[in-house]
Amino acid sequence: MKLIIASNNEHKVKEIKEILGSFFTDISTLKEAGVDIDVVEDGETFEQNAIKKATEVLAACPDFDAVLADDSGLSVDALGGAPGVFSARYAGDEHDTAANNKKLMLEMQNVPDGKRGARFLCCIALARHHKDSLCVLGSCEGEILHSARGQNGFGYDPYFFYPPLQKSFAELSAKEKNDVSHRHNALMLLKTELENECENWSLF
Repeated sequence: MKLIIASNNEHKVKEIKEILGSFFTDISTLKEAGVDIDVVEDGETFEQNAIKKATEVLAACPDFDAVLADDSGLSVDALGGAPGVFSARYAGDEHDTAANNKKLMLEMQNVPDGKRGARFLCCIALARHHKDSLCVLGSCEGEILHSARGQNGFGYDPYFFYPPLQKSFAELSAKEKNDVSHRHNALMLLKTELENECENWSLF
């Protein structure tokens, strides 16, 4: 079975192959498959964006059996779930990480400890010909720090504190982060869904 991962992110692709490789004989990135498509992610939820991206790429790739796409971001309790689907462009369409973090800190400046709960969310959709799409949502619970900590990671990682390890996401090693991340948790949920299908029916 041939799968396209709707991404060219090396770390993301490696993790997907490690977790889902047993279900597919051929796994390719968009670049490897020679696919050049720009899907407008204008959904109101992570689920809508992930499903739209997966189904539109699949429609453009009839020779592949399935397409996996994801959408992820940060949800902060004190901000009513914001930045949510706008995580990458919280401070504007420029996708400016520094500006996004500056806005987050401004919005959270008067929020006391104990009320700074937040979570990273990752929705993964698997679109297939002639079958309903599978869609799962993985999360990782934490808190928003008052200032940045750590040099690793990207995006909001320096401001996201992960209590079980007593570190910010930017202080975690790549392995530590991959073992607990929202994307890892979503992939494990998808793996379970596929295993259940294998037991009860065909994948495609």
